Amino acid sequence: MRAEIGLGLQSDKPAGAFAELARAAEGHGVDVISVFSDLLFPPPLAALLEMAAATERVRLGAACWNPYTLHPYEIAGQLAQLDAVSDGRAYLGLARGTWLDAIGLAPTRPVAHLAEAAGHIRALLAGDGAGYEGSIYPLRPGVRLRYPVRRTHVPLLLGTWGPRGAALAGRIADELKIGGTANPAMATVMRERIAVGAREIGRDPDEVRLVVGAVTVVDQDGAAARTAARREVAMYLDAVAELDPTVTLPVGLLDEVRAGLAAGDHAAAGAAIPDDILDVFAFSGTPAQVAAQAQALIDAGVGRVEFGTPHGLTDGGGIDLIGREVLPLLRR
Repeated sequence: MRAEIGLGLQSDKPAGAFAELARAAEGHGVDVISVFSDLLFPPPLAALLEMAAATERVRLGAACWNPYTLHPYEIAGQLAQLDAVSDGRAYLGLARGTWLDAIGLAPTRPVAHLAEAAGHIRALLAGDGAGYEGSIYPLRPGVRLRYPVRRTHVPLLLGTWGPRGAALAGRIADELKIGGTANPAMATVMRERIAVGAREIGRDPDEVRLVVGAVTVVDQDGAAARTAARREVAMYLDAVAELDPTVTLPVGLLDEVRAGLAAGDHAAAGAAIPDDILDVFAFSGTPAQVAAQAQALIDAGVGRVEFGTPHGLTDGGGIDLIGREVLPLLRR
């Protein structure tokens, strides 16, 4: 199976900017464009609809919608709208989310929430009125959407790091995304976790595409790119570093990063991150350096590499370098 290349965009750009970036990405041969649905950032739908109208080929989706903050009924409606405007190019991204304590949410039973959210959404899209039996997100038999949908089945991506979430992906998902890493060693870990769930239902684990995405900063000035990447990756390192069982962090590193973040000094937080740890959790440097990181993931069996915001020292410049100088170096 050919490896894909994706872009992950933050949702905070001005109107019109998404269309321009999406057209450029599609022209360079990018396969998928995701818009992040991070806490306290603008909802991703407006950006996705703008890109859907400006493109013809790339697949589009939110990475990821969160059933703790948006009911699956609402997700189903937004997904159906995106799929209609894009003429069947949408994917459904679901994850439990991060930093929810900031708005007073304490997520419980995340695997059950994701499984039932997917079931509820799929039942609505199916349109047969069969309903969905769930303890969290039930759907009464006979309840149907009051408008036609473009497709009754839309590919499902689950965003997760844990073994139980990966096993769920093995049972129900088309794709699993590990967000915030550029670590090839995680491919083996997650493939084993996916296989646990797939085997439970007699499914081939290879049917689940593994997606890996992280902060990306590429520039001809590799040192400047890596300095910028350190600033950008610090907040994500705080969230995901302890989820990677293959990495041993230097003693005190997370404390130093967290102290910088708490003080609002992302530069200081990022400056604490050594080179080897930066390379595990971000794509950064010259086009050749970034291509080498992506190729290592592809060689490890990753089905899609997703280069995340900010892409370069400017968004447009980074996407242009990824398209013109990184993609041609990759053997997919």
